[in-house]
Amino acid sequence: MLKEKISKEHSSLIEEIGIVIEERAGLPPLAARIYATLILASDDGFTFEDISEIHQASKSAVSNSLSVLVKLEYIEYFTKPGERKRYIKASKFYVKTAIEKYSQLFEKEVKVVRKINEFNKKHNPEKFKNEQSAAILYQEYLTRLSEGFRRKMDEIEGL
Repeated sequence: MLKEKISKEHSSLIEEIGIVIEERAGLPPLAARIYATLILASDDGFTFEDISEIHQASKSAVSNSLSVLVKLEYIEYFTKPGERKRYIKASKFYVKTAIEKYSQLFEKEVKVVRKINEFNKKHNPEKFKNEQSAAILYQEYLTRLSEGFRRKMDEIEGL
C-alpha cells in the first residue's frame, strides 16, 4: 500500500507545507496537500490512484482538487513511454508560479494603498497628515517588494 510507504516525516512535511500553501494560495485543504505531495515527489510523479490512496480521499474530491491545480498551472499531466496511464507532477516552474501570484498580490496592494493615500490626502487631510509617514513608508515598501518579485521572475525565466 502506497500510503504506508510514506514516512511519518514525509507525511508531516506534506501537512506543514499544505497548510502554508492553503493559506498563501487560498486553496482548499485537499488541493493544498496534493500540491505539497507533488512538490516533494520525484519527477516520476504519481497516478490519480496513487494520490487518492496517499490522501485517503474519494475520487471525486481528488478529481476536483486536481482540476483546480491544473487550472492554476500548479501541476501538469504527463505520460511515460509505453504506458497509457497519466501521471501528475508539480509544474516545472512551480516556484515561478508562486512568485507570480505574490507579485500580482503586491501590485494590487500597491494600487489600493496609493488610492487610499490619495483619497485621504484630498478628503481627510488631517488624517493623512497624522498617518502620512507610515502610509508612504508602507507604499514604498510594497513597491520595492513588487519590483523584487519582478526581478526574480526575470531571473527564473533566464534559467
